[in-house]
Amino acid sequence: MNRYSQLLTDAPIDLAFVGFGENGHIAFNDPHVADFNDPAIVKRVILDEACRRQQAGEGHFRDVESVPREALTVTCTGLFRANAWICCVPEARKAQAVENALEGPISESCPASIVRRHLNAYVYLDPESSSLLSLPAAVSASR
Repeated sequence: MNRYSQLLTDAPIDLAFVGFGENGHIAFNDPHVADFNDPAIVKRVILDEACRRQQAGEGHFRDVESVPREALTVTCTGLFRANAWICCVPEARKAQAVENALEGPISESCPASIVRRHLNAYVYLDPESSSLLSLPAAVSASR
């Protein structure tokens, strides 16, 4: 972890591709471990059950029991150091997370909501993932 953190310090991230998880996580910063003021750049985390189900549901693992219980993640503050974010968030099962992230409070209970604080972040949604939004002009124009 220390070496990875040092590499990210020595060669800052120009562009981060950041998705939103079904539980509002970014990277593996699940709501129970997200810290918007984390002094670490990389840390070991315990994945919550919703995140583990998503990993299996997306086909990354055979079943939930095959999904590791721990992972390394770039922290919220580590991700925030990137010069720009591109967030692609497809699928209906992420609609609630999208609504929480973009229209709810900016909060560690929905780590993806921090996207609204980044000055150079772009969020790309499809009709399904944007289906619960109050439909700002840019979203409704893409439908």
